[in-house]
Amino acid sequence: MIDTNRWIVRYQSHPKVRLRLFCFPYAGGSTSTYRKWSELLPSDIEVCPVQLPGRENRSMEAPFTHVTPLVESLLPVLNSYLDLPYAFFGHSMGALISFELARHIRKQRYPEPQHLFVSSRRSPHLPSSEPPIHKLPETAFWEQLRLYDGVPDTLLQSSQIAKLFLPLLRADFAIHETYKYTPGTQFNYPITAFGGLHDRKVGSEEIMAWRELTNSDFYLHLFPGNHLFLRKEYQQILSVIARNLSQKIAA
Repeated sequence: MIDTNRWIVRYQSHPKVRLRLFCFPYAGGSTSTYRKWSELLPSDIEVCPVQLPGRENRSMEAPFTHVTPLVESLLPVLNSYLDLPYAFFGHSMGALISFELARHIRKQRYPEPQHLFVSSRRSPHLPSSEPPIHKLPETAFWEQLRLYDGVPDTLLQSSQIAKLFLPLLRADFAIHETYKYTPGTQFNYPITAFGGLHDRKVGSEEIMAWRELTNSDFYLHLFPGNHLFLRKEYQQILSVIARNLSQKIAA
């Protein structure tokens, strides 16, 4: 790790960086999800995972439960990193955070992203068809988490570990479930959406609906796997990201 503050973690950098990729985690996730990405992307793309409160080195901080105060707190920090062109990647909860952050950036007239990469999340303008789970009793909450097909068995089987993660997971799901979409103008840059073919929580049509949020190009890539297909298919995802961002850099 070469540089860190509370929010932005950079595991390695290069002197000829020309574009930054900010990465946002899924519910319960952290920057460690993106630890290997710097090694697999071209050296002129700097990976900047975003560490949210309540996890790893920020485990003693209270996690956010609503997306608006989260992005309002992050925006001033992010501003100092916008001296280069940049893009966003977000998986599940991270896709929602990156979307709302991009909208706040536009409102504040900061430099806007070159590209938005979203993964395993229905388009924000689509209402949820499922009841909220973040306030369920503990046993019922864990049973619902099993449907995401990616929660480690150790987390589900160990009551001690489960109790440690429970407040964070409840908070992260609250971000999803308290979100209220407000209509706005389309983005002027491309959106690339990724999805898992066997995702029991998000269908391909819900992911495809992201195309309605941009008046630029839209790309859809579906991979084998469930809601957390990112863990196994990240090299394929990075290949798509590298191809798109390298074109931006060349241009």
